[in-house]
Amino acid sequence: MKKITIIGSGSWGCALAINLGIIGHEIKIWSYDEEEKNLINNEKKCKFLPKVKMPDNIFCTNSFEEALEKTDIVLHVTPSKFTRETVKQYKKFIKNQVVVICSKGFEKDSLKTLDEVVAEELPNTKIAVLSGPSHAEEVSIEVPTALVVASKHQDVCEMIQEEFMTKSLRIYSCNDVRGVELGGALKNIIAFCAGVGAGVGLGDNSFAALITRGLKEISELGVALGGEKNTFYGLTGLGDLIVTCLSEHSRNRKAGYLVGKGKSIDEARKEVGMVIESIDNIEVAYELGKRNNIEMPILNTVYDILYNDLSPKEAVSRLMNREKKSEF
Repeated sequence: MKKITIIGSGSWGCALAINLGIIGHEIKIWSYDEEEKNLINNEKKCKFLPKVKMPDNIFCTNSFEEALEKTDIVLHVTPSKFTRETVKQYKKFIKNQVVVICSKGFEKDSLKTLDEVVAEELPNTKIAVLSGPSHAEEVSIEVPTALVVASKHQDVCEMIQEEFMTKSLRIYSCNDVRGVELGGALKNIIAFCAGVGAGVGLGDNSFAALITRGLKEISELGVALGGEKNTFYGLTGLGDLIVTCLSEHSRNRKAGYLVGKGKSIDEARKEVGMVIESIDNIEVAYELGKRNNIEMPILNTVYDILYNDLSPKEAVSRLMNREKKSEF
């Protein structure tokens, strides 16, 4: 059994803590919020997963030093926009631990993926990425789930597989860190689009087209940025795209749905009540697409919905009435 620290007390951090705690690892969670810390320690509950009881071997603290003392593995599970700031605060307590990034997204100002951000702050640390189709609501109650761990270090992949796999959590290994990172970040944007489509009343035919053509955009941009094409057709690309586009658990889809129904971004953020990675990352993906000269009509259209006052219904019409072309 390992001593594992989870940086972040949101739904995904707590879901991972529950799974790892059940199999006997000693779990410490760092939270910035005093109320969340007390809820975990005193009632063994997560604010975002209120129906789930957490194992007794999970302890929460607001202190980075206490959280990271004598630990073997660190899971970083904060929203993408807070990643660098948070790592800067705890990096002095990182010794020989492996750091596993479990968040999905980009750093807006630099357009960098989160593994690049963490590597800059922790240049001598072995880093991995854990990603895949995994709603916290299901992982927390042990619904069978398959994930991917990606790292340049094969020994790290093998260790995460060995220590994290359970009867309900299967983990595959991969060395394409770039592709796994990009798949996880970009699929949120297509999920937001799926929500917009649901909000304006589109049907199953529409969602099938959106996922298929969305995957084309994701994979072309991802390959241009250094990912391997096969990765985007695996669990962290197509798999994550399917679950995020079609599930009502998805906060990105829910936010899109609210916008499709006519609400503003600020109203959608407030109603969802959690960080919406897709909104934070659409500007980054839009800029990366332009820089790499990738044709991305779906992404460009949702960008115009958010920033150029394009109505969702007009957006659908614009996509459907583009010039004729071959599928491949």
